[in-house]
Amino acid sequence: MVSNATTRTSPQPVAPVSASPIATPEAAPAFSPVQVAARYAGTTPHQWGVDLPGITSSFPSVGKQFALTFDACGGHGNSGIDQALIDFLIAEQVPATLFLNKRWVDADPARVQLLGANPLFELANHGSAHKPLSVTGRSAYQIRGTASAEEAAYEVWDNHQRITELTGRAPRFFRTGTAHYDEVAVAIVNELGETPLGFTVNADFGATASATQVQRAMSAATPGGIALAHMHRPNSGTAAGMAAAIPALRAAGFTFVHL
Repeated sequence: MVSNATTRTSPQPVAPVSASPIATPEAAPAFSPVQVAARYAGTTPHQWGVDLPGITSSFPSVGKQFALTFDACGGHGNSGIDQALIDFLIAEQVPATLFLNKRWVDADPARVQLLGANPLFELANHGSAHKPLSVTGRSAYQIRGTASAEEAAYEVWDNHQRITELTGRAPRFFRTGTAHYDEVAVAIVNELGETPLGFTVNADFGATASATQVQRAMSAATPGGIALAHMHRPNSGTAAGMAAAIPALRAAGFTFVHL
């Protein structure tokens, strides 16, 4: 765990950051969460997974562009911050999209505001209770998913509002806890004005990988890919692995971009 006093993510002058051409929904949702939930109440899903139609897992690359994303999952034992990772990204001027769960946000709102004030980082939505996004309660990794269209809508919307309240900017992207969705939940996210995000490279396996494993996973990066890693476990191998992998990818001609 890292206390508030040790968070050192104050804004710093940064170079311009490129943005990748992923189309996102309009800033305002087409419907309120109540309306969206009502539209999908009783709808039976037929698909389940991390790579369904409607989930963005790559983008049209200009040259060798690649996007880094880091999840902060929150909850008991998961509300710390990998400060070594954040410091490395800042020192090396590496942009990233940070997917913050509401439990992580509420553990230290000032930390969220500091991260959001740094133009290297775009803050995104990692749900309110870190549940797989389902309308039937389907589970992933022994974590029970949201049990209805209404619960799915508010899993997205409660944290959407919280991040907007703290930073003044509505999150554009959503990744569900465990990255699992059914296709009805994917539609709900889109109607609430966020883009459901997946990944191309699973870089740290839920912050359980060693630095060597992270480096090896990142070596599979391809243009237009999106890496999924984690930023809430300071004792994981993620920071050291990224510190080795990112310079190697840059030497190979890759540039890092925001989504």
